[in-house]
Amino acid sequence: MNLYLVGYRCTGKTSVGRLLAKALDWTFVDMDHELVAEAGIPIEEIVDNRGWEYFRECEAQLLGGLSQATQQVISTGGGVVTVPENIAIMRGSGKVVWLHASPGTIAARMEADRNTAGQRPPLHGNNSVVEIEEVLAERLPLYDEAMHLQVETDDLSLEEVTEGIIRWLKTSSSE
Repeated sequence: MNLYLVGYRCTGKTSVGRLLAKALDWTFVDMDHELVAEAGIPIEEIVDNRGWEYFRECEAQLLGGLSQATQQVISTGGGVVTVPENIAIMRGSGKVVWLHASPGTIAARMEADRNTAGQRPPLHGNNSVVEIEEVLAERLPLYDEAMHLQVETDDLSLEEVTEGIIRWLKTSSSE
């Protein structure tokens, strides 16, 4: 089994993923990091040069390969759920946890993370609260379809999110 973390950018997927992997003694994989390593250029350049559709194809191919292994905590890209086959792959090879935050919280986290622009290019031309609301409105039903567990991260520390997921894993694996 794998544990997939899904959600919008800056909801804590990478930070929580690292903590979860350490606590579970599993391998941690950041899909965005893996895609950048394979391409040799930042995601923003991949998208500028080849477009979002190409990026999503690369992401789906990577996910398919990762799903063949087990005992991994995988931090996915925010849009991984936009490809229906990806949802099936994740649900078929593990548990999916949706880390959710409000648009205001996401915008504040993006503002605080100066690296976010190069690592995570805007989808509609800017990183405003309006863009976040628009993209979340499109993706909410997809995150909902993909997830086994939703965690609201607005008012929780990384450690609290991690501990909650571990408690849920213990409970869900004993059912």
